Amino acid sequence: MFKTLLVALTGLSLSAAVSAQELVEGKDYTLLESPVATQVDEDQIEVTEVFWFGCPHCYRLQTPVNEWYDTLEDDISVVHMPATMGGNWNTHATAFYAAESLGIEEDLHADFFDAIHQDGRKLTDSDEIAEFFSDYGVSEEDAKKALTSFNVRSDVNKANSRMREMRLMGVPALVIDGRFVVTPSSAGSLENMPQVAEALIERVRTEREQ
Repeated sequence: MFKTLLVALTGLSLSAAVSAQELVEGKDYTLLESPVATQVDEDQIEVTEVFWFGCPHCYRLQTPVNEWYDTLEDDISVVHMPATMGGNWNTHATAFYAAESLGIEEDLHADFFDAIHQDGRKLTDSDEIAEFFSDYGVSEEDAKKALTSFNVRSDVNKANSRMREMRLMGVPALVIDGRFVVTPSSAGSLENMPQVAEALIERVRTEREQ
């Protein structure tokens, strides 16, 4: 059954930075047998954050992961990818890509999370989502058009295919360079995920320099 990933009590205890050499494949991260094609320029290292707006663990991850994003060097590109597991997951994925198509996703991303987890709003109805979008300078009519557009449906389908290629059965997850998958369970906690991901980024840099 698809589910959000519970944070394991075992795993790395990362009070300080960890090196790539300390990481153990199959324990601290998963290596995909078939790498997933990245969506960034060749000189960039892709970090894909896979999430569901309704996931409490994804919400809790936002503080440590956003603090980490602020420290990333110029050769890193972050891609947000909503999980598509049916039902409300797909509705929220549609909202994400609709907001992206309207140019407001970056502004409302954190607020959408807050509305669900702090204000108790479900945001699973198109009318409610359109009303929410209207606070960001778009009309409800344009919001509804975006929510039902062909391009947005296509984006959701592409995310679904990409998620399957990543072999993901839950969220949150960080996927580095289309190859390395980091979850709360593998990292030992939500807070440790960025540190494991950072070490894997260093591994990718080293490989590219060889």
